[in-house]
Amino acid sequence: MSNRQERASSEIQKCLIEIIEHKMNDPRLQKVITLTEVKVSPDFQFCKVKVSVLDLKDAKGVVEVLQKSEGYIKRELKDMIDLPYMPKFKFEVDKGTATTLQVEEILRNLDIPAEDEEDGE
Repeated sequence: MSNRQERASSEIQKCLIEIIEHKMNDPRLQKVITLTEVKVSPDFQFCKVKVSVLDLKDAKGVVEVLQKSEGYIKRELKDMIDLPYMPKFKFEVDKGTATTLQVEEILRNLDIPAEDEEDGE
């Protein structure tokens, strides 16, 4: 990814966070969400946004709300940053965070006896 794409992706991510947290009033977006990755295409026509939600059951609904609000998001974004083109957004679920939390919970609940230091003697 070029330096220009990286800067644009970073700026889009900051603006999207601002829009989602402060300008959108949908109760489904009140879940703890994080934009884990934003990648704009080299021609600035498309932008892939990975959304992480702590509860995977809520993730699909959050992504649907964001996708349906694309027009509003683009209008708000247009006033915040100057891009050659306003990209078409594709919001996707990033399952990494939720999966990590599930694995940690499973590991915490395992009943593993402590190893004795003198087993080998």
